[in-house]
Amino acid sequence: MKPLIHQKQSQVVIRPLEYQDLKAIEKLCQGTPEAQNGHQELTFNLSPIHFNQNLPAIHRWYWPIKFLSLFPNPYKDLLTSYVAEVDGQVKGAIQVSPSNRTRSSWQVERIFIQEAGNTRGIGSQLLRYCFEKIWEARTWLLQVNVNDKSTMALYRQNGFQPLAQITYWTITPQQLQDLALSQPNLPNLLPVSNADAQLLYQLDTVSMPPLVRQVFDRHIQDFQTSFFSGLIEEVRQWLNHTELVSGYVFEPQRKAAIGYFQVKLCRNGTQPHIAELTVHPAYTWLYPELLSQMATLAQDFPNQSLQLISADYQPEREAYLEQIKAKQIEHTLLMSRSVWHKIRESKSVISELQLSQVLQSLQPARKPVPSRSSLLKMMRNKKYIRTNSQKNTNNSHYWEGKNETLNSVSEFIPPHSKSAKNNDDQKI
Repeated sequence: MKPLIHQKQSQVVIRPLEYQDLKAIEKLCQGTPEAQNGHQELTFNLSPIHFNQNLPAIHRWYWPIKFLSLFPNPYKDLLTSYVAEVDGQVKGAIQVSPSNRTRSSWQVERIFIQEAGNTRGIGSQLLRYCFEKIWEARTWLLQVNVNDKSTMALYRQNGFQPLAQITYWTITPQQLQDLALSQPNLPNLLPVSNADAQLLYQLDTVSMPPLVRQVFDRHIQDFQTSFFSGLIEEVRQWLNHTELVSGYVFEPQRKAAIGYFQVKLCRNGTQPHIAELTVHPAYTWLYPELLSQMATLAQDFPNQSLQLISADYQPEREAYLEQIKAKQIEHTLLMSRSVWHKIRESKSVISELQLSQVLQSLQPARKPVPSRSSLLKMMRNKKYIRTNSQKNTNNSHYWEGKNETLNSVSEFIPPHSKSAKNNDDQKI
């Protein structure tokens, strides 16, 4: 009988992206549902470079991007990507990026898995690697098409929960011309600068539900533009033949921003115009005015469609887009994962550890310096002990003196008196 020979199963190796991996990733990208989507760089899609849409650009700018990642700058994590390798072949890839300046919230941009490696759980391994590698991330978020059930199951298996439903819209050039015919009534429309970051932060805060706002975790610095990032943005616009225009509506009575728009206009007509829109929930009448303003700006450029998004907590925006007969091009689900999943998953491991041995370095090396209250308490205790000791000493001296007096008196009592006294005691 021949002995059974166990074949050694190949291990999955996850490592950072390298230049020679781009061709393999290009093969992974072909045929995936994300490759057929026409939207790009919308409100919730913050990273400017993606695998499936800009692979030629990544080939061209890979080394400059890697050089930028060596220095602290807003584009340091522009191409934070990892690949899963089995027997020297790339079976999966993932791209992640921070969604705020404090790097407390990260998002999964893209994840690609080869079908042959799907049985090994490569998708889960890529996600778990990012969760452990990027320790500063407090929350994770991503978008997945509502019809992509397999990918949605992968994310649910790794702790992601639904947060909001996102709809992508497109407005045709003819519809833009019709919107531009009505002159926008925006007397307090102002250009955006870093001095307006506080107003834009307040508008962004009030326009989101508390749970969504907590996941994105944006701060005032997220609405400011540094000199370095502004310079890189100008270079990007020159290379991509685009122009970025933004503005906000100021309400003088409340001294607050009630509406904001940003539109990326294409100068050569090769890609659609991309719009970002934020409106105060109490001023929903601004939707027609702001869209008319963006349509007026688009008339100076080649005829292209305008793309923007709406969430399920913005019913007035969706109602207006349906009214002007804008077309829905995709419906996605915004999902999030908090850091508490990581704590709960590692709870069983932590309970097995001897914390008295693990945390030896955290034990105090010497007695801590007492605070002011503890010093006063120590002084009162010392005074109380000293007072009691003096009382005990005085009492001992008193009884010693009394005993000496009795002894001295007894020395002068005649012996027959003592015996008589003893006899009297006996009679009694």
